[in-house]
Parts: sequence; structure tokens; C-alpha cells
Amino acid sequence: MKHISILGSTGSIGTQTLDVVRTNCDICVEALAAGRNIGLLLEQIKEFQPKLVCVFDADKAKELEEITKKEQLHVEITSGMEGLLACATISSAQMVVTAFVGMIGIRPTIEAIKAGKHIALANKETLVTAGHIIMPLAKKMGVSILPVDSEHSAIFQSLQGNAGNKYNRILLTASGGPFRGKTKEELKKVHVEDALKHPNWSMGRKITIDSSTLVNKGLEVIEAKWLFDAEASQIEVVVHPQSIIHSMIEYEDGAVIAQLGTPDMKLPIQYALYYPERKGPTSPRLDFTKLRALEFYEPDTEVFPALSMAYEALHTGGTMPTVYNAANEWSVAAFLDRKIGYTEIVENIRKEMEAHKVIANPSLEDILETEAKVYQRLNR
Repeated sequence: MKHISILGSTGSIGTQTLDVVRTNCDICVEALAAGRNIGLLLEQIKEFQPKLVCVFDADKAKELEEITKKEQLHVEITSGMEGLLACATISSAQMVVTAFVGMIGIRPTIEAIKAGKHIALANKETLVTAGHIIMPLAKKMGVSILPVDSEHSAIFQSLQGNAGNKYNRILLTASGGPFRGKTKEELKKVHVEDALKHPNWSMGRKITIDSSTLVNKGLEVIEAKWLFDAEASQIEVVVHPQSIIHSMIEYEDGAVIAQLGTPDMKLPIQYALYYPERKGPTSPRLDFTKLRALEFYEPDTEVFPALSMAYEALHTGGTMPTVYNAANEWSVAAFLDRKIGYTEIVENIRKEMEAHKVIANPSLEDILETEAKVYQRLNR
């Protein structure tokens, strides 16, 4: 029996992680953490019976605590960052699934690693902003960082059995999102509803918007650098509209190893939870007789400059990836609230990157302070 904690249990990755738990029946959920969706969280408590639950919103936590006492559910309810850290370090869990979106995941991930927990990483912002802290710490503590993103899971799977063999390139695939082929002028007319219509994947709202701007792919480029100890020049993005090949590794001799599958997040989630063991299928089988084409294109960085900006942030290093990420987080939230236009998301990232004075080797405090300053400027 494996014992896990899930941070972000009511989101897209969190709920699909619980689907995997439900299917396999050999994982015990020790702790759950969510933002404020106590309706769904209550259902999860009843089904999975965790010892500890965190609701980040303190008022919602009090409300949930009253409900659980009334219904005689034996669970401890906590709130805020203190509650998140408690869920991340609960002694009975062997692994922490970090499924929160945004930089809120950094501190819990660091504390989980210090507590010796293996990490099933879905929170890409953790490595984007603090990879230079996270990866050495994980190595020191003997902790595994197992990628949950479909692309990074595909790269990780393609590296198995090839220890000691050098790779030449990481080929990171991108669907191209709902606006592939659009012009800059057409993007100015995009509404929230348009950007939330991803052609292949069912994801949370924030990551769906990120996919449409190619910011998500930019974040994945930076994350890949840390996960696989790669140079920026070794990471190449290839647009693959069918989302069947999830990513590839080109080895020194020119051989390319790819991981294929249907566009379903349950497979990479399950692989991270059970690695190195493979379990029964959680996703539909891939039927090759129904595949008519696998297409590949270069990304259009003129219409979608966010990808080039991510490479720029990676080359600059220090706190620049934090600025890239923080400006995007603020802007996506503002766009979803209909406070700014679609193209302003990337414009804000560029503006903040140009205004920022880089700290070369930032501490966690430097990273969090940089995020706060970006938010302050954008809130003016």
C-alpha cells in the first residue's frame, strides 16, 4: 500500500489523481489540500478518508470544519500556508502530489523534500522559478522528482533503459492550441470563451489559457532544463497538432525514442505514482488503424512570442524566469476576469521582463519578493 498527500485535490490534476487512486485501490490518501472548493473537498473526504485536510481560504476552512463535525467525519481541518505545509510533510505519506497551480507550490514542495517525501510534480512553476534550489535539495535528500506533465513524463519514459547514453535533443511537443495559424490581428479579437476551447486536452482554466499563448510550452522548456539537466540549446519545441506523440528524445546516434498515447493525463499521473512499475490502463488504448496523420511544424514565434521570451528568460537566468511566470499568472487571472485583453497577457510579460533588474542566484525570499514586485507593478 502506497501512502500519498495531494496538494490541489479539487483541480484538474488532483481530481484525476483521485480517479487513478479509485481505479487501483492500493493507494491510501493521507492528506488533501484545496483552495476554497469545499463542496467537492467534502465529497473527497467522505470517499478517501484522509487524516488531514487544508483549505487555503481560512473562512472556507472554518465552514468545512463545522460541516465535518456535524457529520461526524474524523478529519483535522487546517488552513493557509501553515496548513499546506502540514499536508506536504505529514509523516504517514511517502509521496506528495503537487497539483496546485502557481508559485504557491514552491514552499510546500521544498518542505516535503526536506521531510524526505518523493514528489509527483505537476506544479511546473516550482522548477521554473526555483529549480536551482529544488533539484540540488532533492539530490541531497535522496528524493525522486517524478514529472506528471504529459510532455515531461514522455521525456522521462523515453530516457528509461538508456542510462549512460548521451542524448542530443529533447523534442518537446506542443499541440499549437486553439489559435494555431491565426494572425496577430486575429488574436486581438480573442475572448475568454475562445481561449478556453483547447482542441485536444481537458485541463484547468489557467493552463488552458497558457497553452493558447504558448506560455505553457515556454514554462515547460524551463522546467525541462532542470528536470533533465539540459542546456537550452538541447530543448526544441515541435508543434504536433494531434497530441499523440507527447515528446521525444533524440540520442547521440540519431535514434529518436518517443512516447505515444491518447491525450489523457491519467497515464502520466499513474506512471509517476507507481514508477518504475506499470499498472493496468486508465486511459483509452491508442488505435493505430485510426491514425491518418501525425503532423509536425515549427512554432510561429512571431505570432506567439511568449515561447521565444521563455528561452530568453532561461538564458538570462536568476530571477528572470520568476518575472516571466509571475507576470503571466497575474495577466491570465486578469484576462479570465475580463479586465485585460488577450494579447495584453504577453505584452505584460514583455514589459515586466524589460523592467526587471536580475538577481543572479536568488534565495527563496528573493523569488517570492520578485513575484510580489511584479504583482505590485501590474496592479497599478
